Amino acid sequence: MRRSRPRDFPARLVWLAFVLNAPVFGLATFSPAAAQTPSPIREYEAPAAITPPLLDGVLDDAAWGMAPWTEAFVDIRGEGWPHPPLATRARMVWDDRHLYVGAELEEPHLWATFTDRDAIVYREHDFEVFLDPDGDGLAYYELEINALGTEFDLFLDRPYRRQGKANIGWDMEGLRTAVHLDGTLNDPSDEDGGWSVEIAIPWSALRPPGVSAEDAAGPPRPGDSWRVNFSRVQWPLVVVDGAYRKAREPVDWSDHPEDNWVWSPQGEIDMHIPERWGIVRFVGSVAPDADAMPVRERSGR
Repeated sequence: MRRSRPRDFPARLVWLAFVLNAPVFGLATFSPAAAQTPSPIREYEAPAAITPPLLDGVLDDAAWGMAPWTEAFVDIRGEGWPHPPLATRARMVWDDRHLYVGAELEEPHLWATFTDRDAIVYREHDFEVFLDPDGDGLAYYELEINALGTEFDLFLDRPYRRQGKANIGWDMEGLRTAVHLDGTLNDPSDEDGGWSVEIAIPWSALRPPGVSAEDAAGPPRPGDSWRVNFSRVQWPLVVVDGAYRKAREPVDWSDHPEDNWVWSPQGEIDMHIPERWGIVRFVGSVAPDADAMPVRERSGR
């Protein structure tokens, strides 16, 4: 996913909207000035959960009250690029069996059509998780999910720029996910609030193809650090005949009408630079953060 944006993209999109007589959703102001220096790599402390969250797509369990939110997602290129107009944030907890990821995505136009496992989900709006357990930039894992709950997971032996190959046939065995929608999916007649997702990834699933569950690395220990990143792909949409459509499709791999918003910026439009991913430290159980807890937990209801 090495991505760059053509300089005349806004003009072409406005022209397309004029031809279709359709409103454009998701067009951000384009800045021609790239960041000159890499943005700082973000860090996060993931607490151990006393009890696991119930996966229903709603981040209202007590376990999430122990976990801080990440910083708001930014443009994948980092400093000097437009701030995303829609908020995205994530949080993490863990226990001896799973890594749990929760995310909230502000979204006024809920849209998803892919329903088949391992469909190329990033060709629509999605949320993505990238994991490199030993932080060496090799043998890492990617998971994508859309607002329908469709999952796309893959294993990469190394980044694409180092002649890496994606193994889409590989699956995270025992993966569980749940999505909650605040609004109506694929309905342009109203404005939605957004969507949230909960993910439970078994430690035993994080093993390269051909490695048995018994030989998997297993859960981290308090104090261990992993390279982790999160991404959100967001496509500008138009409404044609009462349905959402992409404003346009890319013409090749380097042409990217979509926005890419991430937790830890990459410095360029390419998620497959593991050395630029964030650093997640696994820590022991902590007292719930009153500001992070859902309202019903803070109020005692």
